[in-house]
Amino acid sequence: MNSKTRGSVEMTAAMIISGTIGWFVLHSGQPAMDVVFWRCVIGAPVLLAVCAALGLLRGTLTPRLLAFAALGGVAIVLNWLLLFAAYPRASISIATAVYNTQPFILVGLGALFLAERLTASKLMWLGLAFVGMLLIVQAKPDAGYVGTDYVGGILLALGAAFFYALAALVAKKLTGTPPHLIALIQVCVGTLMLAPFANLSQLPTEAGTWGALIALGVVHTGIMYILLYGAIQKLPTHLTGALSFIYPIVAILVDYLAFDHQLHPVQLVGIAAILLAAAGMNLGWSLRKVAVPVEGKQVSD
Repeated sequence: MNSKTRGSVEMTAAMIISGTIGWFVLHSGQPAMDVVFWRCVIGAPVLLAVCAALGLLRGTLTPRLLAFAALGGVAIVLNWLLLFAAYPRASISIATAVYNTQPFILVGLGALFLAERLTASKLMWLGLAFVGMLLIVQAKPDAGYVGTDYVGGILLALGAAFFYALAALVAKKLTGTPPHLIALIQVCVGTLMLAPFANLSQLPTEAGTWGALIALGVVHTGIMYILLYGAIQKLPTHLTGALSFIYPIVAILVDYLAFDHQLHPVQLVGIAAILLAAAGMNLGWSLRKVAVPVEGKQVSD
């Protein structure tokens, strides 16, 4: 198996794992705060073992790295809290679709803080995603699915997307830093950040709850990050971006198969618009015209 094929397999596996995270969050039956806390606590030893095995703990930790990684860790933890809180309110499908607006938020943050140029293509994809958002927001939840707060769940998912984009913006300051080490620092920050608020006086007693929490820590944090970062190192950017759309597709299928949540046609159109716009943004699709022959030559604008 060559490097590109192995990277594709790793990326596909990572995205399938990510797509099932909503089921484990809801199956745990725990508040979002506790779920994220235990995800960090259980995931940290896995990532620590990986970093130690790769020799990433020697000579790489500097005050600057720790400061930026910790800042990114705060954003990632807030991202997890908001996304997990959105699942029972708006459903896994809707929350995941709205969460995929993160590339557009990152573009906006880049324009504001990094003076990155907003092209016509980016604005077009942003407009399409906005239309998709409007379609989802105005649609009523399916009668067979009773969420606690549909619009509130959408707003929480948007907040999660914002903090993910913020973490990605901070990560630009850590170029060249091993991603496994960044992930380790992030879950350690999450553990310290949430320990005062976690419900440690009444620990879960059911085996199913602990099974879900352990899976979130070991599989969805430790193993998933190892597969994801391994794939990113082997694959070209366009292929990484293309395979990343396995995640929302799997999440929507899990929501349907596990919870029988059937989306309305308007919601499906809205989700399709957001995912198409995100694909266009991530894969760099542009508005350039099809080449036309001029004096025997091919030209394009």
